[in-house]
Amino acid sequence: MDERGDVTRILGRLSAGDAEAFDQLLPLVYDELRRLAGSYMRQERDGHTLQATALAHEAYLRLRGREQVSWQNRAHFLAVAAQAMRRVLVDHARAKRRKKRGGDLEQTTLHQIAAPAGGPELHLLALDAALTKLAETDPRKCRVVELLYFGGLTAAEAGEVLGVTSRTVERDWQFARAWLLREITA
Repeated sequence: MDERGDVTRILGRLSAGDAEAFDQLLPLVYDELRRLAGSYMRQERDGHTLQATALAHEAYLRLRGREQVSWQNRAHFLAVAAQAMRRVLVDHARAKRRKKRGGDLEQTTLHQIAAPAGGPELHLLALDAALTKLAETDPRKCRVVELLYFGGLTAAEAGEVLGVTSRTVERDWQFARAWLLREITA
C-alpha cells in the first residue's frame, strides 16, 4: 500500500478510537506538516519567535489531543492541521500583544489575498477577525481560505475535503479574497 493509503488507514484507526495510531501517523505526515508550517512562517515577519518546526510540533500536539474526530483522509487531516497552525499563530500573536500591553501587532503580508502584487501588509489578528466574520456569513468560503491559503492544499484537495468541485472551490476562493481585502482595508 502506498503512503497515502497508509495515512488513510491509520486515520481510520484513529477515528475508531485507537489513540496509539497517532504515533504511527507522525512519520508519514511530518514532512507535510513541516511544509505547511514553512508556508505559514514565510508569511510572518522576519525574526518571528516561532520557527516552522515548533509550529508543526505545536499543531501536531493540538491534533493529538482532539477526541472524537471522524478523520476522512489525508487531505482532511492536513486541512485540520492548517486550522490548528492558524490557531497557534493567532494565540501566539495575542499572547505577545498582551505582553506588550497593546503594542505593535505582528505583521504578515497577504500577497495572495491582495490582488495587486506587493499589496498592503496586514495584521494577523485583523485577518483572523475578518475570517471569523466571514465564517459567520459563509463558513465554506472561510474554510476555502484556510485550506488554500493557510493549508497549501490544491483546489481539488480542498474540494475533496469540502465535498464540492474544484471549480466551486476556485469561485469561493476568488470571492473570499475580494471580500477579505475589502473587509481588512475598510
